[in-house]
Amino acid sequence: MVVRDRCALRSVALFINELQRMGGTEVQLCLLAGELRHRGIDTHVILLQEGGAHVPALRSAGIEVHELRLGSFTSWPEALAKGLKGGISLVRLLRRLKPQVFQAFLYSSYVLGAPAARLARVPVVVAGRRSQSFFKQGRRWVFALERWATRITDHVIANAVAVMEDARTVERVPGRKLSVIYNGLPASAFERITPELIETSLPVIVCVANLLPVKGHRFLIQAASLLALKDRPCTLVFVGDGPERGSLARYASEHKVDVRIMGSRTDVRPFLARADVVVLPSLNEGLSNAIMEAMAAGRPVVATAVGGTPELLDGRGVLVPPSDPAALADAVHRLLDDSELADSLGAVGCAWARKNLDGTLMGEEHMKLYQRLLDDRCGR
Repeated sequence: MVVRDRCALRSVALFINELQRMGGTEVQLCLLAGELRHRGIDTHVILLQEGGAHVPALRSAGIEVHELRLGSFTSWPEALAKGLKGGISLVRLLRRLKPQVFQAFLYSSYVLGAPAARLARVPVVVAGRRSQSFFKQGRRWVFALERWATRITDHVIANAVAVMEDARTVERVPGRKLSVIYNGLPASAFERITPELIETSLPVIVCVANLLPVKGHRFLIQAASLLALKDRPCTLVFVGDGPERGSLARYASEHKVDVRIMGSRTDVRPFLARADVVVLPSLNEGLSNAIMEAMAAGRPVVATAVGGTPELLDGRGVLVPPSDPAALADAVHRLLDDSELADSLGAVGCAWARKNLDGTLMGEEHMKLYQRLLDDRCGR
């Protein structure tokens, strides 16, 4: 008779609001789920809302996806009522699935998920930190809820040292409860593919980011305007979508900058392959998937020195201050005029990404942490 070790890692549940967006957190959850499943772990993905573009691929990989279908809300009473309903549904689901480890991604997921997992008696409860706490500033109740959820959580995984330090100093998460595991990339990110056809005679500057104010697209448009004044006009290609789309198009027209807004894409590699330079002018970041993908594609990168970006680009890209279009323009100009430097940064960045941002490594590090936390729970 085979006796199974009750503390050996066998089952994990990953919890997130939804999988509609093409954002970095959603991509990373799907990559982690696939890595866990590939290693024989019974893996479940639980969604607070319904469906999303990533769901079919998860299910085709043999990963069960459970949708709580909580729906949207327009008022705090409605939010509280739906939150209670969602919490009860989550407790019931976890009692049925009996995962050994529960990991929640993003704020509302771990604030709701941590107490539900405890009520369901899940042995190990983990939360993720994907960005610094800028969006919580001035909202004391947001911090209060988070600190309460963190107290009943076994561990917090940050995706960058900068994010971990923010959690430790701003949120006051004890250092013993914190670990850093970098985001990962699938092997396909390193493949060389046919560039996207962009009809322009100008250098192509690609920015992959949701069209949100925090991503700093306006500063890049200003930088392109400055480059034009220096007889270095460029074509900007924005890959992503969001509420800023219309206003950015108008802003580009006002500044007489050639901007192509391509919308959301499941595969950004053809655009990266076409880029002369990749730029991310964000005002805040955690660990940017867009920069990671550009590095894997061997493209030279200019980005703002925020969040975990310096950890990616130190000596492997050009870092500039946030909200500084002149610095952005100078950095892009430098790379366009020095092809040897641009090629060198692209090659060094790709080699570093291949070594440090491998999806397989990311999956292994999560499994090691899960097993250590299980062993602690078993008193080993």
